Amino acid sequence: MIRQCRPEETEKLYHIINEAAKAYEGEIEPDCYHQPYMPEEELAEELKRVTFYGYEVDGKLVGVMGIEPIKDVTLIRHAYVLPEYQNRGIGKKLLAHLINLTTTRQLLVGTWGAAYWALAFYHKNGFTLLPDKDKLLSTYWDIPPRQIETSVVMGMEIV
Repeated sequence: MIRQCRPEETEKLYHIINEAAKAYEGEIEPDCYHQPYMPEEELAEELKRVTFYGYEVDGKLVGVMGIEPIKDVTLIRHAYVLPEYQNRGIGKKLLAHLINLTTTRQLLVGTWGAAYWALAFYHKNGFTLLPDKDKLLSTYWDIPPRQIETSVVMGMEIV
């Protein structure tokens, strides 16, 4: 079941994001990886702008994905599924749900360039790598220069 996450579920979101983000260790640049991957204060700030949707299995929240309309585009933000629930189509279902909610003509997602599994996932689901990633990351995201340097942007036109 997919549903909008509730404010009282912040601890569950924190757990899912930080457990799933452990996959980045040894893959992304060492200076970009830390634990917790998303500290509580950062998650609290993200929750002010990003609407999270969650996927439940037997009443347990096991995956989350956020959506953030900004300017003339919509961003997919913070897509994470607990490791023991990965490769079951949960991410695909969450992404399809958010695509259906999108009201802009363009959907963007930023991810680490070294996160080959994320690139493959988004490509398989209709996203293409965009060439102007530095401009896009500077325009639509509020991230440090080092993250811009090591990230990519993928996009999808909504018709």
